[in-house]
Amino acid sequence: MDDAMLTVKNVTKVFGTHRAVSDLSFQVKTGEICGFLGPNGAGKTTTMRMIAGIIEPTSGTILVDGVSVTERAERTKRIVGYVPDRPYLYEKLTALEFLEFIAGIYGLEPSLAEVLAKKLLVHFGLSDVMGHRVESYSHGMKQRLVMSSVFLTQPKLLVVDEPMVGLDPAGAQTLKSTLKAQAREAGMGILLSTHSLDVAQEVCDKIVMIHRGRLVAQGTPTELNQFAQNPDGRLETAFLELLASENAAR
Repeated sequence: MDDAMLTVKNVTKVFGTHRAVSDLSFQVKTGEICGFLGPNGAGKTTTMRMIAGIIEPTSGTILVDGVSVTERAERTKRIVGYVPDRPYLYEKLTALEFLEFIAGIYGLEPSLAEVLAKKLLVHFGLSDVMGHRVESYSHGMKQRLVMSSVFLTQPKLLVVDEPMVGLDPAGAQTLKSTLKAQAREAGMGILLSTHSLDVAQEVCDKIVMIHRGRLVAQGTPTELNQFAQNPDGRLETAFLELLASENAAR
């Protein structure tokens, strides 16, 4: 039985004359945290936007829980949680009002959604300010509110772009432990794009590395270190070695 929560198969995305993603293939299994790595301009955000159903691939197939994101977009959008690197918030709402708004969009039962929303706000350290307008929040607080909103919808697949930016050490640790718990206990598949390679090495079961829209390498952090013939065991060193090799090959 196929346990892939996400399948990206031979996906290409072209904007005019620019090929942002080229023949990209990889999978994220149920309950797996997959780090999505690459330098700026590698095609990570474009790929994540295609997975989330915001833009369509030029060619290729993207399946979420076995369902095509292009053929059944409404179905897949209900089971995919997407957090862009610069999420939009309705800043005149309070945190609780914002979560109630998200719950309404997803058709969640109001009383149950309210209980879960309050639990999430407590979990992410926002209980004391849940009645304050979002416009008064710091960047890190807004980031924690966004993560609360995505977990409120209980997606099967979470696609998140640079979630640690702006978080203090306590907030970052809370998010890392939450991602691990959601993968292990709820079976959530997670695609995590980050420039913090220490975070990727700490939380990710698997790494997919791309450059100029193409797959460079994939495997566990240990496998990538072996592939890069990296003796120090640090994912950052392996990443730089693989990137240098790819540039040299081109």
